[in-house]
Amino acid sequence: MHLFYETDISGPTAELNEEESFHAIKVLRLKIADRIRLTDGKGAFYDAEILSATGKKLLLSILAKQEQTPPKARLHIAIAPTKNIERIEVFLEKATEMGITEISLLLCNRSERRNVRHDRLEKVVVSAAKQSLKAYMPKLNDLMPFADFVKKENLPQAKYLAWCSEGEKKEIQAEVKPNTDLLVLIGPEGDFTPAEAALAQQAGFGLLTLGDARLRTETAGIFVASVFNFVNL
Repeated sequence: MHLFYETDISGPTAELNEEESFHAIKVLRLKIADRIRLTDGKGAFYDAEILSATGKKLLLSILAKQEQTPPKARLHIAIAPTKNIERIEVFLEKATEMGITEISLLLCNRSERRNVRHDRLEKVVVSAAKQSLKAYMPKLNDLMPFADFVKKENLPQAKYLAWCSEGEKKEIQAEVKPNTDLLVLIGPEGDFTPAEAALAQQAGFGLLTLGDARLRTETAGIFVASVFNFVNL
């Protein structure tokens, strides 16, 4: 059964948004009385039947609702977009499939990409969540300067900056704990600067190593999501 994404589902009927309606009507050729599944991205699946398909809108009758079990812990990765945007899209896709909760985009001193199309990246996240049958949609935050991000309030107590430079750092396998929220910062291709690392430490972040190999930005993000997912299975 086809899965669609619609955030506004509150009564016995729902109207699918324009983009999802177009896909249902023009691409999949769905028609009245066909059954589909919906997710609101907030933890619920819905069984629905098509009542009408006119123009660019699909009207649905909600037949049933099923709640998905909430995640045991929340993973937030803040990552610098790569110069080749397709590489960060790979990260978004894979991290979403593994159940990441929140993604922030960082503007760092050494960032080679200083702007992004948020709508394009949001589509990658939505597509990956639907493909992997996720009822919880990750939150994708807008690009934010590094210095502003590390000073934000209400961040997890377990918060780290992954850094390639020499020095005393904690190992990821020892710091990822079951049922414990986690935030990890991943830098650009040239890594964080010493000044950025110092600023993060002043804000309560620990320094983290992901191993001896120097990983690409998107690989580092996927690796962190993999470790977290394994620990919280």
